[in-house]
Parts: sequence; C-alpha cells; structure tokens
Amino acid sequence: MTKLELPRGFKNPVRLLHRLHIEEESKWIARGQRRALRLFHEMSDRVPAYGDFLKTKNFNPGTIRSIRDFSKIPLTDKDNYLRKYPKEMLVWDGDFKGKKWVISSTSGSTGEPFYFPREQSQDWQYAVMAEMYLRHNFEIHKRSTLYIVAFPMGAWIGGVFTYQALKLLAERGDYDISVITPGIHKMEVINAVKQLGHRFDQIIIGSYAPFLKDILEDGEREGVKWHDYNLGFVFSAEAFSENFRDFIVKAARLKNPLTSSLNHYGTVDMGTMAHETPLSIAVRRLAFKDDKLRKALFPEPLKQPTLAQYIPEMFYFEQINDNLICSAYSGIPLVRYDLKDYGGLHTKSQVEEALVANGYSSDKLLKAGKVAKKPWNLPFVYVYERNDFSVSYYAFLVYPDTIRRALHSPKLLKDLTGKFTAMVEYDDNGRQKLKVHLEMRHGRKSSESLVKKTQKMIHDSLYHDSSEYRELFRIIGEVAKPEIILWPYEDPLYFRPGTKQKWVIK
Repeated sequence: MTKLELPRGFKNPVRLLHRLHIEEESKWIARGQRRALRLFHEMSDRVPAYGDFLKTKNFNPGTIRSIRDFSKIPLTDKDNYLRKYPKEMLVWDGDFKGKKWVISSTSGSTGEPFYFPREQSQDWQYAVMAEMYLRHNFEIHKRSTLYIVAFPMGAWIGGVFTYQALKLLAERGDYDISVITPGIHKMEVINAVKQLGHRFDQIIIGSYAPFLKDILEDGEREGVKWHDYNLGFVFSAEAFSENFRDFIVKAARLKNPLTSSLNHYGTVDMGTMAHETPLSIAVRRLAFKDDKLRKALFPEPLKQPTLAQYIPEMFYFEQINDNLICSAYSGIPLVRYDLKDYGGLHTKSQVEEALVANGYSSDKLLKAGKVAKKPWNLPFVYVYERNDFSVSYYAFLVYPDTIRRALHSPKLLKDLTGKFTAMVEYDDNGRQKLKVHLEMRHGRKSSESLVKKTQKMIHDSLYHDSSEYRELFRIIGEVAKPEIILWPYEDPLYFRPGTKQKWVIK
C-alpha cells in the first residue's frame, strides 16, 4: 500500500455507506487502531523529521507493538514538531520537490502563516466522505444539484478543498451535480441562486455559519424567495447553537433540520475529520433540552459543542483529559498530534446507553425526526473550540498577540495599561462582533477620540497579521472592525487586581 492510499475498501463510497449501517462499531474502531499503529511505524522509518523527533525524546519505536503501547508515544504539535523542522523533513521520504502538492495556508493570525501541502489522496479521502453524506442526507443520486461553494477561496483550505472533492465525486459517481465557486462574495452567491437555482432539483450552499445568515438576509432584501427552492446547507470551521440552526430552518424553510444541514469538524492540519449526521444532530438537539442527557454527554453546562461522527480508519482520535489528539495519513503525516481543541469522544454504544438511561433511543429519535435511514455505527467526537488563547471570528482565529502588539504602540500606552479581554458576541441581528475590553490607566477617562484611535490600531494590526481578516474587511467593510469598550483602571469585571488576566473569553 502506498503511504497515502485510501484504506482498504474505501474506493467504493456507495458500498462503504452500506457497511456503515451494518458493520459493528467495534470493527471500525479495531481497524482504526491497526492503521494508527501502522502509520506510526511507517513514519518512524520514512519521515526524517519524525525519526529525529523520536530520537530527541529518547524513544524507541520498536517498543510500540499494541494499541495499549500507542498511548506512550510522545505528542506532537505545531511548536515541538511542525515549526521545528523544514518541510522537506516533514513529508514522506523527505521528498518535497518531487510531489504534486496543493498547498493550503493557515490565516497567519499568530504572525506567520503555516503552509500545509496535501496530495490528491487527501482530496479523494474528503470526496469519499462528502459522497457518503451527500447521498445519505441530500440524495444527490436522485436529484440534480447545484452546489454553491461559499467558503473562502484562495490559499485557505475550505473553498478549494471542497471544490476539488466535489469535482472528484461528480466524475467518479456520475452524479448530476454542478459547482459554482463565488466564495464569500455574498452578491455572487445570491445572483447564482437567482439565475441558476430553478434549473436544479436542489441547491446546497457550503458556507461558514455567520456568512450564511448574511446571505439569507441580504438575499431576502434582494427579492430572493428562499422557500421557492429546495435548499440544503453544509457548514464548517466553527460550532453554532441549535437556535442558529432553527433560524436557518425557518428562514430557508428547510424540510428537515436533521437531513438538510450538517456541520464539519476539520482543520488545515488534517483536513475534514468528521461531520454531523442525522443521529448526531438529533442527539445534540435533545441534549440541550434535557439536562440529564446533556450532563451525561458533555462537560460544559451552557456551551453547545459540535457533535459529529468519524471513521477511525481515516482519522484516529484520542482524548487526553479534555483535549483532542489525532493521527492520520496526509501530505504531512501526523501521529498523536495535539489539535489544541477542547472536546472529547464517545463510542456510539456509550451514546446509546446515555439515551436509554434517560428514556430515549437512537431509533426513536430518528423516527421522531422523520429519518427513515439507519444510523451509522461509528464513534462520536465533540469539540467546543481551540484550547489555545484565541477566539473564532467569522471562522478564523484572532490571537491575543495581534491585539497586544497594537496596544504596545506609544500612541496608546499613555492612556491604556495594555491589559484587555477579547470575545466574540452576536448583535441583535445575529451577526458576530469582535469585542475588545481594555483597561485604561489610573485617572484616565474614556473619550470618543481614544476609542477611535484604539480601534484603528487594533484593526491595522489584524489587517497586517491575518489574510482572512483582510478578505473579511474587503467584503463586509467597517462592520468587521472590532468594537472597543474602555474600562476604568482595575475595574472588577475584567481587570480585578490580584488575578491572572483573561486575555480571551470564549
């Protein structure tokens, strides 16, 4: 088997989809464990950086013989592995020049973007996953489909990765699916619906959740009657509440929230790792109506994590405390990679046990949700957000260092202490807003001029550091700028003396 080949039996997504209903979950997990072990040993032999990484840890790969041993392998992350070695050492056989890569970039919010190369096998992997859920949820084998890719196009992974996967599945499966790629240009999305929508049995829009809300509301103002179309939505990049899904269902008059919408869990590092299914959505919706079920499944009382199912042979997850670790074949293969995501894992059996203990069952949930198809026998992953110091704003990450650098300007230091708390909230119209609470120096008073000056400095810093912020600002203009709130020195709400400063609140 070549190093980036799909797992055995994955080249026929239709047959694979059938297997997800009938094969026991334990078999999927066992195959995932075996593939993770094989990946580790192949990387130890054939990825120069990983061999060196293990040597620096005085770790002998020959001691890893079972999945029980697997947990002893040192964790990798961006700092101790990816940023430590040149690209040539991070790929299979150290062969970077001799490959045909498609390269995606992080937003650069940490100051320097990281470039992830991927080969066609990763596109095929995503195409297999997408084909399964597009058949299962949207019945693309029965309906002509217009898929509008409203994820950002360019060096970021969302738009191009989705486009390539759709092209592959359309050609392989001979589906009547057409693709248009307006990216995050709202009027182009709206015009595509107006000009092309009635020529297809259904329209699927792939979009980040905040953009989709804008598209629906702006489209309505432009005269689009969304209920005239058979719509479906595919989300990515961040969690959203079930209240948001209810808004989308109502605004677009979706036929069924369990099958007409789904959210991905993915990263630039790994690609698309998991996605919502009708069962995971049904469980999530129920869990936040039933406190006992929520407590049985999730650690947080108020936040709603994305709950998705995954195929262990593609992405092998582990949970360490409340942190997600993943191993997967890719252009840069990764073993026990710390995703810096706050979340956890449940087997399907555990979810079923929690449902039964609270008077439910998966079969009853799907029947009540008018889903006739059987659930997939796959484990679940839930994720809240990244576990590092960042906030997600319109699906990209804003880091404290970007704001901190702005506040270090002499133009601001005479008025501000440099302490701040950043958060993302929703305004009355349901749009995201980046809010930055800042502490003034002792005796200083707030003024409109200080607010405007601070906003400009932080905006300039974001604009400089993040290509995604630049694109957002270009598209939506002034409303993208952060909202500035100034507080008196040592105000107890955000700047209580004697306590560790909370740079971000999620």
